[in-house]
Amino acid sequence: MKMQASLLHEPGRPLEVADLDLEGPKEDEVMVRMIATGVCHSCLHVVDGSWTGFPMPMVLGDEGAGIVEEIGPGVRHVKPGDHVILSWAPACGRCHYCVTGLSHLCERQMPGKGVLMDGTSRMKIKGQTVYHYGPACSYASYSVMPASCAIPIRNDMPLEVAALIGCSVMTGVGSVINTAAVTPGASMAVFGTGGIGLNVIQGGTLVQAHPIIAVDINPAKLEYAKSFGATHTIDARKENPVEAIKDLTGRGADYSFVAVGNAQVINQAWDCLASRGQCLLIGLPPTGSTVTFDTGNLQSNERILRGCKYGSARTWDDFPRMVELYLAGKLKIDELVTRRFDLEGANEAFDALSAGEVARGLIVF
Repeated sequence: MKMQASLLHEPGRPLEVADLDLEGPKEDEVMVRMIATGVCHSCLHVVDGSWTGFPMPMVLGDEGAGIVEEIGPGVRHVKPGDHVILSWAPACGRCHYCVTGLSHLCERQMPGKGVLMDGTSRMKIKGQTVYHYGPACSYASYSVMPASCAIPIRNDMPLEVAALIGCSVMTGVGSVINTAAVTPGASMAVFGTGGIGLNVIQGGTLVQAHPIIAVDINPAKLEYAKSFGATHTIDARKENPVEAIKDLTGRGADYSFVAVGNAQVINQAWDCLASRGQCLLIGLPPTGSTVTFDTGNLQSNERILRGCKYGSARTWDDFPRMVELYLAGKLKIDELVTRRFDLEGANEAFDALSAGEVARGLIVF
C-alpha cells in the first residue's frame, strides 16, 4: 500500500514528506495506523548527526499511538480496530530477561539498525529500501512493527495523549518507580527538564520524594519543572548545581537523574550525591563520549552509577498502568504537549526541540 512519511535522507538535511510503498505485516507483525507521535531527542540526535551509524534513508519516530489496521499470521493479542501504544523495545517473552520481568533487556534484539526481526525493511521508495528507526518508525501515516511492540490499551484513553506514554512518560516515570525504586522522603536531583526530565520529576511526586530539585540552564524549562512537582529549581548558568544541591539537602542527593545528553552534566550528577547515593544515566551524549570520575568516591562512599533503559519498562504491565494513572488524574500528560504539528511540520518540530522551546512537541496525523 501507499503511505506518507517524513523521510531523513542524511544527517543535517531537512526531512522531506514522501509517498512510500509499505509492505503488509509478516509473521508475528502488526500494521498500525498512526494517530500521533511525540518528537524525541533521540530522533534529533540522528537528524543532527550526534548519533552515528544509522542507514539512510530512514523514517524516524519511536513514541506513538494508533489503531491496529492489519495483523500478520500468529498474532493473537490484538485485532484490527484495537487501540495501541507503540513500544520501541520488542520482547520475545521467552528469554532469561523476559521471564524474569526485565523484558526491556530482551536478548532477542533487532539483527541490525534499520530493519525488523527478519533482517529486512517493510518500506521502499521508487524501489529503494527505506529503513526503520527502531521497530516503530512512527513519523509515518502507517507503520509495520513486531507484534510485541503494539501494546493494547483501553479505548477511552485519548490516543494523542497516549502517544507520549510510549517513550518520554515511561522512561521518566519508570526511572523513578522501576529502575531506582525511590522511597518516600528520599531526595532527588533531576538534571535536564525536557520531556524526559519532567516525567522524572512527576515520577518523584508519585512516590512522594522530597526534595525534588530540578537543574537546567533554561529558565522556561525550570518553570515547567515547578508545575510538574519540582520543589526547588537551580539555574546552572547562575550557580554551581553541585554546591546548591548539597546546601539544599545537607549531605547531597539520595538520587540524581541525568535526563540530558551531556557528559559534563553526568559528572555534576555524580558529584552531588550523598554517600550510598545513586546516579541514573537516562540521556545519552553524542556517540563516543566518555566520562571520568574519582574512583575513591565510588568505593569509599558506596555510590552507584547505573544506566536506565526505557525506565526498566515492563510494557505490557506498565503502559496500561500509566493509562490508569492518567485517567485517575494522578499523571500529567496533556500538560507536556507544548505544540502540535502536522507531518509536514517535522523540521519545525525539531527546531523547536533543539531551541528548548517545547516540553514536548506532538505530530498529529
